Amino acid sequence: MIPVPLLVCVMGVWCAVYLADTLLRSSVTHRISYESWLASRGLMLSPFHLRWQTTMFNRLFAYCARINPRAQYLWFNSGLVFGVVAMVGSVVLLTQTLQQTLAQMTTDNPRMGSQQALQVVVPGVNLPTSQLAYFFIALLLSGVIHELGHAVAALREQVRVNGFGIFVFVVYPGAFVDLFTTHLNIISPTQQLRIFCAGVWHNFVLCVAALAFLFLLPLFLFPMYSTGGGALVTEVVQGSAADGPRGLSVGDIVTGLEDCPVRGVDDWSSCLSRISLTPQTGYCVPSTSLQPSWAHGRAFKRLDGTMDCCSNNSLTDLCFSYMKPQEKNSREYACMPVRKMVTGTRVCRTNGDCATHSHAASICVTPSLENQTRFIRVTHPPNTHMLFVGYPPHLQYAVSLTNFLPRFGFLHLDLPVFLETFCKYVVSLSGALAVVNSVPCFALDGQWMLNALLEATLVTVVTDRQKRELIGFFMLLAGSALLAANVALGLWMVTAR
Repeated sequence: MIPVPLLVCVMGVWCAVYLADTLLRSSVTHRISYESWLASRGLMLSPFHLRWQTTMFNRLFAYCARINPRAQYLWFNSGLVFGVVAMVGSVVLLTQTLQQTLAQMTTDNPRMGSQQALQVVVPGVNLPTSQLAYFFIALLLSGVIHELGHAVAALREQVRVNGFGIFVFVVYPGAFVDLFTTHLNIISPTQQLRIFCAGVWHNFVLCVAALAFLFLLPLFLFPMYSTGGGALVTEVVQGSAADGPRGLSVGDIVTGLEDCPVRGVDDWSSCLSRISLTPQTGYCVPSTSLQPSWAHGRAFKRLDGTMDCCSNNSLTDLCFSYMKPQEKNSREYACMPVRKMVTGTRVCRTNGDCATHSHAASICVTPSLENQTRFIRVTHPPNTHMLFVGYPPHLQYAVSLTNFLPRFGFLHLDLPVFLETFCKYVVSLSGALAVVNSVPCFALDGQWMLNALLEATLVTVVTDRQKRELIGFFMLLAGSALLAANVALGLWMVTAR
């Protein structure tokens, strides 16, 4: 469901803005000065839509269009090829996404939604409110680069640019360029296609550039941050399994989970996944520690069939099972103080593993836990181990980590996180804009790309212009229906379930 406070806030702001606009326009004394003020600043206001347009960037666009004409010719021709390929690819991708959405609706499998390449994003629903700034800035940047491509390509083809602008529709920002229609209509279809494809081409280039920056980020930050020394904790969810005096804290460096070394965030995730899928590891403890005085009660079966021997619900004791060396077919249970027993001990699978690494008589004891529950020692020196008992994914969701360890104390822990997160949003949103704008759909770049492509390729095959326009109309109708179905079903999946 869409968060009601967020919806009320957005509606309240727009109602207040539109009410003030209506009052000023209806005022006899302020109407002329208010409209003159809007016109002088290039502002236009309508329900849930605010637009600003200016000509101050026209010289910049003209300067960019004159840089190395030969290289730009190759550049925008590459964009033409990419745009045509993207137009076909976007239809295929949207078709697959629609099939996946329909399959998810029928099977009710929550994992299928995360496998989709395209998803509808609703702030506050499937977009955390803490990351709204990343989302809107990356979306605006992607829109500006998109329109910059259109503007430079248009000036190269001798089409005048009337102005550049930024708009906000409900909460989503965007950008646009106003081209002189008369000039646009008299150039050849191939020239038009270069202009129309330039937007999605620049979005693709921005996506690749953000990916490259993300990949090379450790190199760029090497003088200030190191990697490979562990996973640095940047946030601990309050009240989670990792919170508490003996839990993890911001600034801790996790170097291991059980016997699995952690050199970075990927290792953290893979170690937790491996621990979830493998049987519980044991610990080598001296035989002298297994005394009857540790037992607090007789072992009993849980509902799932596993055994427990700690009947006092102690937060410091845990039930361990073990095999006596002389009685290989008999399993014993003992309730023991967990931190005292496992701190600084080796992991094991059998008693033989303990005999290999220890001169003293040791036995391999294993925590007796429910099927999906695991006991995990989290190593974060110089602190003592954090001991976790629970479902491993809960530990993964309890903390936020980064690969980058600051070399100096004055460096901010969140700088690499900010750069990583922003790059990921740019990759996602710029790539999504390239795909969506390539779709042959009414009111999108795909409409003009398709019309120009048909005029450039079907002139000798279909000589009648009206027939070509009719073919283009039905193709646009199909593309629009495909995009609308994806948006409608995706929005329903996000908000109604």
